[in-house]
Amino acid sequence: MEYKIVVDPVTRIEGHLRVEAVASGGVITDAISTGTMVRGIEIIVKDRDPRDVWAFVMRVCGVCTSMHGLSSVRSVENAFGIDIPHNAQMVRNIMLGTLTTRDHLVHFYQLSALDWVDIVSALKADPAEASAVARSISPLSDAYTPWGENSPGYFADVQRKVKRFLEANPDNNLFSTNRWCWGSKLYKLPPAVNLVALAHYLQALDFQREMCKIQTIFGGKNPHPNYLVGGMACAINMQDPNAINMERLNFVQQKIHEINEFVNRVYLPDAIAVLSFYPEWASIGGGVSNYLSYGDYPMGQMNELDSYLSKRGIVSGRRMDAVEEFDPMALDGLQEFVNNSWYKYSVGKNQGLHPSVGETILDYTGPTEAYQWLGPDQPYSWIKTPRYRGKAMEVGPLARLAVNCAAGDQGMLEIAGAALSRWQQMANQFNNRDCGLTYDSWFSTPGRMIARAVDASRAAHFMQVAFDSLMDNIKAGDERMFNSAKWDPSSWPADAKGYSLNEAPRGANAHYCHIHNRKIVNYQMVVPTTWNGSPRDPQGQRSPFEESLIGTPCAGIEESNPEMTLAIIRTLHSFDPCMACAVHLYDENGTIIHRINIANQ
Repeated sequence: MEYKIVVDPVTRIEGHLRVEAVASGGVITDAISTGTMVRGIEIIVKDRDPRDVWAFVMRVCGVCTSMHGLSSVRSVENAFGIDIPHNAQMVRNIMLGTLTTRDHLVHFYQLSALDWVDIVSALKADPAEASAVARSISPLSDAYTPWGENSPGYFADVQRKVKRFLEANPDNNLFSTNRWCWGSKLYKLPPAVNLVALAHYLQALDFQREMCKIQTIFGGKNPHPNYLVGGMACAINMQDPNAINMERLNFVQQKIHEINEFVNRVYLPDAIAVLSFYPEWASIGGGVSNYLSYGDYPMGQMNELDSYLSKRGIVSGRRMDAVEEFDPMALDGLQEFVNNSWYKYSVGKNQGLHPSVGETILDYTGPTEAYQWLGPDQPYSWIKTPRYRGKAMEVGPLARLAVNCAAGDQGMLEIAGAALSRWQQMANQFNNRDCGLTYDSWFSTPGRMIARAVDASRAAHFMQVAFDSLMDNIKAGDERMFNSAKWDPSSWPADAKGYSLNEAPRGANAHYCHIHNRKIVNYQMVVPTTWNGSPRDPQGQRSPFEESLIGTPCAGIEESNPEMTLAIIRTLHSFDPCMACAVHLYDENGTIIHRINIANQ
């Protein structure tokens, strides 16, 4: 029997996402994903001073708080040929690493862990057994010891704290049973492991606050710290209490150390341990077989690709013996299509456009009923469809792992190899059998999640590399943070085009700008979830979200059963979907759907 299910909205993500799936013969056979709100930032920044655009486009997202600001200033610098001081580049790298590690922690513990961790079961666990489990989950490297907070008393305190919270809010709380399918057979962790994960869930909430302090030191605030075309807006002066002085640099070093500790002693071991109980998922959720990474963390200027700590390239067909080149300016290379989107192009609905000449023309033709089945034979999303030379690409931590391993990056090869080995070992141990995990297991729902934890470890390491380089440069007498050579608009050419290719936490993020007579005349962003969550292209190819759901087992799960939703969102959450945010919601007639009165909250 064939039946359909709609998950709308997909929760615990940033923004609005709707997914429709068709199930038949015990598996999902078709799926479409819909971005249910328009962004429009590209329209808002038109006719503005290019030096101001970063502050607008940064508000695209409230989760990847600084990524679009960084991408924007880089694109304007590319347009005008501006080189930035080494100190500014290193500070940007540190801020990028801070964003990436924090974002990945939020993803695992707050946004996806509860797809695999049963909170109700955790409240029934033996704290002494949880303590023993926590001590047994060791870091991958001997450079890190197991996390210190693992006594039976600590886990008993966590249980008491959560129980008090549930008792005070029995019908409406984060862990209410009516929000989840606790006790389902889809949850496989023993109570003690559930309790360890719950404890670290709460620790991660506290630790995120500490991580943000790096952004506030260099960027003045968080979220949305300050950036500056030509460098950074913070000054280095060892004698000025209001500047970046030695006290503040020592504080940043301490936070970088703490981030490395938490990622390598808690997050990465937790991710491997939790997902080791689900070896059957290692063949589910792989999706498309092409992977794109733009590379990032430049130790020189942005055009010096050899200086990047994370490499650029494409892995096609999961062939790990070669990395293909990505050409950012080939008009027949990167193209965005709108055939299944609520946009239109002046050149026609089925024609792709390169972002340098892209268009953002709204053309809503969607349903008038909220729960109408959309289907792939008509436009069904506010997301455009990017392709590179006709290929659908997955972007994000798994793509970075694939590209860097294929490129022979020794650091990535070592940590990815160690993570896979530990995953295989723990899966066999926890399931009392040979689970058959191989290198191909990376290309799956749990593989994608463990790759994100590996990515956090690499980002934390890159933060230390950038900080060490910053300190060496300051000690050599260079305190420059800003290049003012082309700050005066009178020095600008009448017409200039620029781009930046960046690695956001969720993947490849490109900004293209066209500046004419000192104003933005066109601005286009191809963001990670555009790649991963876009609708089908003119050839009918699914994008990663849709393709990853094909083959998901659902035998014995009824259409109305929340277990069906859980089976779908496990894979979707592994991508860490991040839709456009900070918009007003209207119906097709332009009427406001809902307004929040903050004063009454």
